[in-house]
Amino acid sequence: MSKWPTREESEKILDDWVANNNLKKHAWAVEAAMRAYAPKYGADPGKWGVVGLLHDFDYEKYPDLKDHPFKGAEWLKDQGYSQELIEGILAHAEHAHITRDTELKKVIYAVDELTGLIIAVALTRPSKKLSDVTVEAVQKKWKEKSFAAGVDRQMIEKGASELGVPLPEHIAIVIKAMQGICDRLGL
Repeated sequence: MSKWPTREESEKILDDWVANNNLKKHAWAVEAAMRAYAPKYGADPGKWGVVGLLHDFDYEKYPDLKDHPFKGAEWLKDQGYSQELIEGILAHAEHAHITRDTELKKVIYAVDELTGLIIAVALTRPSKKLSDVTVEAVQKKWKEKSFAAGVDRQMIEKGASELGVPLPEHIAIVIKAMQGICDRLGL
């Protein structure tokens, strides 16, 4: 089946499942990064954005890795949504063991963790603004293992490598995408 939620339907799913505003901001950041990458691969930014928006929609209800993102994927399947959407969402989670055999799957994997690191870097800026985040600032903080210690830098590196995009370029694409929605992110 090829049913795909619209942006509005996706936002409603997110609102129905997620109360935490920071989790919503993460979803919006990943959506922006996915939309930014889609044209590079001749893909529909709207469809790719939906994958980013919904990739963690079940996390608040099911934070345990035995359930997330599987419960959300199961719900989407029950609603008749596309297998491509479901596999795209599953692909962001290493523990789901989904083969990243499409650009969509590779990109969601590559951008998910990076958005968190970029937000953490923005919060260290005196202005607390994404407009003041540079690739160099991210790379400097990258080396500080205690900084944003929950961000899996190996996943980001692996994701960029799978895309064949140099890490500085990958960081730049995601920063620019997030800067485009800085007001929504409050940064």
